[in-house]
Amino acid sequence: MKQSLSDEAIERITEGLQQANLASIKDYPGETGRRQPVHTVYGGAHLFKADSAARLGKVAERALAEYASDFVILAQALNLPNVDQLPDVLSYAQDLKARLVSDPDSVREENKAAWLAHTIYSRVQEKLRREPVEDFRIDFEDGYGNRPDTEEDGHAESAAIEVAEGISAGTLPPFIGIRIKPFNEELRARSVRTLHIFVSTVLDRTGGKLPDNFVVTLPKITAPEQVVALADLFDLLEKQTGLAPGSLKMEMMIETTQSIIRSDGRINLPLLLQAARGRCTAAHFGTYDYTASCSITAAHQHMMHSACDFAKHMMQVSFAGTGIWLSDGATNIMPVGPHRAVEGAVLTQDQIDENRAVVHRAWKLHYDHIQHSLIGGFYQGWDLHPAQLVTRYAAAYAFFLGSLDAASERLRNFVEKAAKATLVGDVFDDAATGQGLLNYFLRALNCGALTEAEGLRLSGLTPEELRFGSFVKILKNRQNL
Repeated sequence: MKQSLSDEAIERITEGLQQANLASIKDYPGETGRRQPVHTVYGGAHLFKADSAARLGKVAERALAEYASDFVILAQALNLPNVDQLPDVLSYAQDLKARLVSDPDSVREENKAAWLAHTIYSRVQEKLRREPVEDFRIDFEDGYGNRPDTEEDGHAESAAIEVAEGISAGTLPPFIGIRIKPFNEELRARSVRTLHIFVSTVLDRTGGKLPDNFVVTLPKITAPEQVVALADLFDLLEKQTGLAPGSLKMEMMIETTQSIIRSDGRINLPLLLQAARGRCTAAHFGTYDYTASCSITAAHQHMMHSACDFAKHMMQVSFAGTGIWLSDGATNIMPVGPHRAVEGAVLTQDQIDENRAVVHRAWKLHYDHIQHSLIGGFYQGWDLHPAQLVTRYAAAYAFFLGSLDAASERLRNFVEKAAKATLVGDVFDDAATGQGLLNYFLRALNCGALTEAEGLRLSGLTPEELRFGSFVKILKNRQNL
C-alpha cells in the first residue's frame, strides 16, 4: 500500500519554494508593456530649444528630398530586400506609383519588393512630419564638453526654460531627459550642480511639473556607489521640491569595462540595477567609450565589433526580465556631403554626385548598424544627426515589415489554439514565443511601422487585447469569454 506524503512535510518544502518564487517575480517582473522609443537623439544643452524636435524633422525631410527623392532611390541606397526586383527609377510606369497609393495590396501580390520599398518610404515621410524625434537627451557631457562653471550654470537654466516652454506649447518629443557629467572625482560636483539647477528651474517655471517620461542619464559608470549617489540625490530633490517620491528616474550608461565586471571578478550589472532602488528605466550602451576602454584603436571602434557584442550580451543576460529597456549606441559617420554651396554659388554636377554618394554610404552604414542591433534584440539606439532620422525609421520599418507575413500567421495560429504548442510550416512555437510575437506587433505599432488598423487585422487581436501587452492576459481573457 502506497504511503501518502504528509501535508506538514510538503508545507515545509513548498514554503521555501514560495519565498524564492515571489522573490524571483519581484526581481524579474517582465516587460512593462510601456512604449519604448526606437532611438535617443543627443544634442548639446547649449543648442536645445523648445521646438528642437520639429526643427530636426525639417532637416531630415530636406535630406530625404535631396538625396532620395523617390522610393526606388532610397531602396537602392540601403539595399532593401529584393531591391533587384524594383523597376528603374527613370522608367517605371507612373501607374505603378499611383497604384501603390490607391491599391497597395494588389501591388504587393505582384511585386512585394516595390510594395515594401514604397511603404517604408511613405511611412518615413509621414513619421518625419508627425513625430520626427521619439526621445531627446539634452547633453551636458560629451556633446557639450567642459566649460566654465558660470557658462554651464547658464546653459542648465536656459535649457530648463526651453523645456518648460516646450511643455506649455506641446512641442517636446514623447520622451526627454538630460545627460549629466560622470560622478567621478573630477566632475561629480559639477554634475550635481547642473542636475539641481535644471530640475529646480523646470519646476519653478511649470509650477512643479516635469515633462512626461523625463529621465536623467548617468554616464561612464564604474561602481554601484555612483548609482546610489544619484538615487540619494533624487530623494533629496523630491523632498526639497515637493515632487512625489519616485518621480525622478534614471538611465545607466554602460560604457566602461568596470561596469561589466568588477575588480573582484563579480558581474557588476545586476549590482548597478539594485543600487538604483527601482529608479532605473533603461541601460544604454556607449560604443566608443567602451571600445576605447578595451584598447581598441579608433579605426576599429564601431557598433558591430565583437567586443561590443560581448558587452551587449552581458547586458541582456543581466537585465532580461527586469523590465529595463536596452539601447545600443551610435553610428559616428554622419550623412553629410563634403560640398556646400557658399554665398549663392551653385554646385557642379560632379559635386552633387559626390555629395549623394557620401550621404548614401553613411545611410547604408547606419542602416546596417541598426539592423544588427534589431536582430540582436536591441530595439533602441542613438542618433547624432538629423539626416540619420531617415535611416533610423527606414531600418526599423524594414525590420518589422519584412517579417510581417510570417509573424502574423504565427500569432493568429497560436492565439486560436489557446497557447498549445503549434507548428506553422517548419517553425515550432511555444508559450514564450507567443509573448515575443505580441511584442513584435506592439513595437511595430509604437514606432509607426504598422497602423493600428493593420495591426488588428493581421494579428487577429482586438484593440483591448493589444493594449494588454501580455500574452497570458490575452489567453485568460479569451478563456473567460
